[in-house]
Amino acid sequence: MDDSKPAEPVCGMPENIFLIGLMGAGKTSVGKMLARRLGKTFYDSDHEIERSTGVKIPIIFEIEGEDGFRARESRVLSDLVQKRGVVLATGGGAVLSEHNRRMLARHGVVVYLRATPHDLWVRTRHDRNRPLLQTSDPLGTLRELFEQRDPLYREIADVVVDTGSQSVNSLAHRLASRLTRHGDAKPSSAKETAQSDSHMNMHTLEVELGDRSYPVHIGSGLLDQAALIASHLPQKKAAIVTNDVVGPLYLTRLQDALAACGVQTVTIVLPDGEEHKNWQTLNRIFDALLEHRCERQTTLIALGGGVVGDIAGFAAAVFQRGMPFVQVPTTLLAQVDSAVGGKTAINHPAGKNMIGAFYQPLAVVADIATLDTLPDRELSAGLAEVIKYGAIGDIAFFDWLEQNVDRLVARDPEALAYAVEQSCRAKAAVVARDERESGPRALLNFGHTFGHAIEAGLGYGVWLHGEAVAAGMVIAARLSAALGYIDAPQVERLSALLARAKCPVVAPDLGAERYLELMGHDKKVAGGKIRYVLLRRLGDAFVAEAPEPAVNDVLTRSVVSA
Repeated sequence: MDDSKPAEPVCGMPENIFLIGLMGAGKTSVGKMLARRLGKTFYDSDHEIERSTGVKIPIIFEIEGEDGFRARESRVLSDLVQKRGVVLATGGGAVLSEHNRRMLARHGVVVYLRATPHDLWVRTRHDRNRPLLQTSDPLGTLRELFEQRDPLYREIADVVVDTGSQSVNSLAHRLASRLTRHGDAKPSSAKETAQSDSHMNMHTLEVELGDRSYPVHIGSGLLDQAALIASHLPQKKAAIVTNDVVGPLYLTRLQDALAACGVQTVTIVLPDGEEHKNWQTLNRIFDALLEHRCERQTTLIALGGGVVGDIAGFAAAVFQRGMPFVQVPTTLLAQVDSAVGGKTAINHPAGKNMIGAFYQPLAVVADIATLDTLPDRELSAGLAEVIKYGAIGDIAFFDWLEQNVDRLVARDPEALAYAVEQSCRAKAAVVARDERESGPRALLNFGHTFGHAIEAGLGYGVWLHGEAVAAGMVIAARLSAALGYIDAPQVERLSALLARAKCPVVAPDLGAERYLELMGHDKKVAGGKIRYVLLRRLGDAFVAEAPEPAVNDVLTRSVVSA
């Protein structure tokens, strides 16, 4: 037990808070700080077992085995959940027992501190007090434990927090804020709300940007949950920007839901397609905003795919020097990429997204159900961006994609929700570290340097953005291999996964000279030198220059006649 004197109890806070998650997720360190902030008493179930037995956990495992330890763990938890005003850090395997899960869910608010297997491995690799990790392949063990336990954590979690690379202080502050809002309801109501959210499979992530932090809500049926949007609006008026494809499907539904929350809406319907992401279309938005007397505090809502989100976000950034906006992405590519992170732009004939601004939304509401109406080609284009996240920084996610890509192509709702959530977690973590792409965020452009050249060279709209990125990733991987960073089997592994996702893996032949000319306009060009996102191995990307002869050779071998 932490003997430090707690602060005064916080009004509106749940009485008991139980932290769950895998070893290394930060339950003990975050729990101690959270307890001090909230005026509660901190307990750690593993420490309580050691205190009562006088024996360290690894010795208990050695003498009694895991079954013996789990029995002791359940007895200790039975005592601890009966206390009042506590923050409790549970052992990583406590959720394996259905009895334990019921106890935790019944007696307090359950918080799942979630981290990727790779992050957990980095934090625990030198810790010899983790019996389950004393194997020849601790990272592999963590991946197996994650696959086994993640669904159990989700089953009982009232709040899911992605730990990422945030500091303990930042996590405790963020969690205290969320729990205060959660505790405004009566305890039973809070649990009912959590169960309702679980029923519709909604998960909420946070893009951590200080005072400009915002939630990303992911789930099915969220277009009908207008309070997710209305709660952020500074006034009860909003302008919805959509296009002539998405509008007939979802515009009336969103308007009706907002009207039920007392929000008046005006609509701006744009022509569909990347070729309309230009000054002329942008001015149509400005004309409509002025015609309807929209003010600086009127919120602009982007309802559609990446083109709608990019151009509406740019309009919001500059209309009256900035108006609030909300992203409601309806394509897979927008849900996993363009709607999160605050990049807004229009195209120029010389280059994609060359004119724009960094401007963060108030919230992102990603309704997985909208993917039901997405054409197959656009679904595959979105899957290219999903695969990118595994390729550049999460080999465990890449492994999962190889095992589940057929489910994604078949639009399995559970698989899609997981893929969107994992992708958004990855992007949110990168954006929190590098909002304006001065460092790590550039890695998110893996495949994009070549992909943007394909789009501009063929004419915007001929290839979808995700299709161009897919072919661009294969070229970038081959360039990585040509420079000695990655081996041929890994290039083939990436290409095979993209092909199974129904993405193009061979680029059109624009001519190496034309590719280099178009890539010379890329935003990663520095000092006149093109900088490429390359792979050291799958799951490990970096940015570097490359000799032009090597680029020419790879381009020559990686294309077919357009």
